[in-house]
Amino acid sequence: MCKVFKVDKSSYYHWIKAGCIIRKEDTQLNTLIEAIFMQGRKNYGTRRIQGKLKELYGLLVSRKRISQIMKSLNLKVKMKRRYKNTTDSNHNLPIAPNVIDRDFYASTPDTKYVGDITYISTGEGWLYLATVIDLYSRKVVGWSMDDTMKVSLVNDALIMAIQRRSPPAGLVWHTDRGSQYASYLHKDLLLEHGIVQSMSRKGNCWDNAVAESFFKTLKRDLVYQTYFYTKSQAKREIFEYIEFHYNRVRSHSYLGNLSPCKFEKINFMLQLETAA
Repeated sequence: MCKVFKVDKSSYYHWIKAGCIIRKEDTQLNTLIEAIFMQGRKNYGTRRIQGKLKELYGLLVSRKRISQIMKSLNLKVKMKRRYKNTTDSNHNLPIAPNVIDRDFYASTPDTKYVGDITYISTGEGWLYLATVIDLYSRKVVGWSMDDTMKVSLVNDALIMAIQRRSPPAGLVWHTDRGSQYASYLHKDLLLEHGIVQSMSRKGNCWDNAVAESFFKTLKRDLVYQTYFYTKSQAKREIFEYIEFHYNRVRSHSYLGNLSPCKFEKINFMLQLETAA
């Protein structure tokens, strides 16, 4: 064949060797992209996968190439569903002013928290989940699950956050106008710890967008893909999702494609270096 095409044999073998190396690299990249996609519960698009390749393996790969590989591997991102609000704001309890006013940026940890309630369907009926999110890192710092939406549901979630993080007095706590958050028992808890209450305007989901965004992510990543036969199963899997996947693994575009825990750790180390 080399004689017919007048090609030097050494050039032919060099071409063969180079082709094998390229195919090997492509196979390895395909494997990494598929692993990252599955680790992200089939919700990572090209931007997040690109960030993970750089963060974990130091690889710089274009989003176009990642898209081509995902298409060849039939890796399709799950479709989003509309979010439905659950809390009841039709009550006569006193309402706090909107202190946050859609300013969801926090330069330091434990200065601004947001919270909300959602429902989870199980074979044994509804399970309710209340969360507390630190706006600094988008980390879920407190959560609680129960069969009912009593005041204890939101109080237990906030108490978990307080015990874990020991926020200073003056922390701003933002929620919707649900009766649980407007209750006197909840206000007593805030007063005890020097927490400033903030509430969304009535019927305005954008005023608590970060808290609602977490529930959309939770339901897309886990709830809509899983049938919970029992409430105990739901509690176990939601716990694992929050503590091990969302807080420690899942990348956030807001955080430069870092997980909340990694974002906090990197910034803490930077502060130590600056102080030194």
